[in-house]
Amino acid sequence: MAIHVNYLNTTSSSSLYSKLQHQTTPTFSTHVFQVKALLGGAKTLIESGKVRAIVPKEAATTISSGGFVLLDVRPEWERQKAHVTGSLHVPLFIEDTDNGPVTLLKKWVHFGYIGLWTGQAFTTINPEFLNRVRGVVPDQESSLLVACGEGLRSMMAVSKLHETGYKNLGWLAGGFNRAGDGDFPVEGTEKLQYAAIGGVSYYFLKLLLLIGAAGKSQ
Repeated sequence: MAIHVNYLNTTSSSSLYSKLQHQTTPTFSTHVFQVKALLGGAKTLIESGKVRAIVPKEAATTISSGGFVLLDVRPEWERQKAHVTGSLHVPLFIEDTDNGPVTLLKKWVHFGYIGLWTGQAFTTINPEFLNRVRGVVPDQESSLLVACGEGLRSMMAVSKLHETGYKNLGWLAGGFNRAGDGDFPVEGTEKLQYAAIGGVSYYFLKLLLLIGAAGKSQ
């Protein structure tokens, strides 16, 4: 547990919020108090042991022998690239389809600052998140291991689920980005740890991997 608590302590609540802003979209400026409360609540739950922090290398064993079901809360476009075989999927964030003038302006700013580089769509919190989780996991005594790309969106999801009555919760520490090649059975076209990478940064990643492979061959 010390490893997981150390991971949380190395990132302050304010920097967690800052990372989440850049990971998702400027829509979060209107949800600042909600986001900070959810992240702070999740950190307290994890540090107290009410929510079990599980690193990717231990996750497969936890799922197979501990009775946990993996709940993937990433947006659809990340899951399409790579996902864990047999996992459930309920996105915490969905694409914002509002085309009002203010939202269009935000989308344009988002594309210039974030979307072009990361490939991330302009998103908003999924208002049906809890209802959809109840639909796929009606038994609140079920053991759920909640996961996302970096571990931030899953922290928010854990907080919301715990408040709703789900008490047997696990959190994938560091998210899929910290997973190794053999940590999970994976389906998709990309490695699980690279699924959140898109846009221009995706081509930089491919170039770096190509240079690395060429260096090894020499």
